[in-house]
Amino acid sequence: MSQMPNVHDAEPIPEEARAEIDRLLLSGDLFRYTAPSDAPVALLEREFADLLGSRYALAVSSCSAALFLSLKALDLPRDARVLIPGFTFAAVPSSVVHADCQPVLCEVGEDYRIDIADFTARLDGISAVIVSHMRGHTSDMDAIMRACAARDIPVIEDAAHSLGTTWNGRNIGTLGRVGCFSFQSYKMVNAGEGGIMISDDPDLIARAIIMSGAYEHNWAKHMAADDAALRDAFGRWQNRLPLYNLRLSNLSAAVIRPQLPLLADRVARGRDNHDFVADLISASPIISVPAPLTPERRAPDSIQFNLVSLSDAETLAFAEAAAARGIKVQVFGQSADNARAFWNWNFLPGGTPELPGTRAMLMRACDVRLPVRLSRDELTLIAEALLGAAQDVTADTRAFGT
Repeated sequence: MSQMPNVHDAEPIPEEARAEIDRLLLSGDLFRYTAPSDAPVALLEREFADLLGSRYALAVSSCSAALFLSLKALDLPRDARVLIPGFTFAAVPSSVVHADCQPVLCEVGEDYRIDIADFTARLDGISAVIVSHMRGHTSDMDAIMRACAARDIPVIEDAAHSLGTTWNGRNIGTLGRVGCFSFQSYKMVNAGEGGIMISDDPDLIARAIIMSGAYEHNWAKHMAADDAALRDAFGRWQNRLPLYNLRLSNLSAAVIRPQLPLLADRVARGRDNHDFVADLISASPIISVPAPLTPERRAPDSIQFNLVSLSDAETLAFAEAAAARGIKVQVFGQSADNARAFWNWNFLPGGTPELPGTRAMLMRACDVRLPVRLSRDELTLIAEALLGAAQDVTADTRAFGT
């Protein structure tokens, strides 16, 4: 039997990063504000903004930091209600709580996307929306943006899993007021940790830059060219905002920058890998892979699927059978203390909400990593392991008549 691939290793760092890393280590200039201009972090921000087609970018310590700063930069009142999907990572409601706001959760459907009817019904009294494109699945952004525009509610895109995804040809992260991305190791661009936010709003980005830790006049190092709107915004907010010190280091930027030119190829390979495995495993009657929405062109590095008509015990048996074949399947709702199961967010003000549709989906929703580096032979091994696990469960069901 061929060796099952290790799907948990991160993408390797390109050789092109080594010389810049060595230069930084020899110089000791790891702090983004040491150089008078063109520090690696500043260059990363310009390159990322150009890549996504956004006016401004701010690199920070994590996507969670970007979400927090986005909320603070919107100048929301204390205890403002922020609507988020019930299926997201615990860092999203955490960022809302950290920003002194109240998370409000809405239902998510079996396709892992926001239930638009439930979302719209909850918009009254909402001050901001965070749309998590969870695991790279894009909700109906046309409907979401229409509903929020009608109420003048700002939208923040949590695009941690969606770098390279497009909606009607536009880059995810550019549809809302702010887009937030992750450079954590299990994302398309790997820096271990790190994040970045993009926006076309000079006042919002100026507030975020100052609060990220641009003390005194270091905000001037965020201006590659004269930008009157941005300069005026910095002047308005100088010394009027707290400094949270959520900066990215030059060392992280040196790791990230050489990966940006590789993104288009990684996205294409990730999409091919996903679709190849999806086609194979869809042969099983108990495996359902939700299709993308028509305007969506995804950039996946994992695959999600639902188990159909299985009990809790059979769902766990499927995961165990896959593990015995060498592939880990995470069932979001049945993995102990899973940070993506909303009922484990015991820090939520007001307690755990009732989201029966989202809960039912998470109890059968499976997650398997598919790093873009995998070969077709390795992908076939993974698909065969999943199909074999499905056969084990259905054979047991037939045998015991359950």
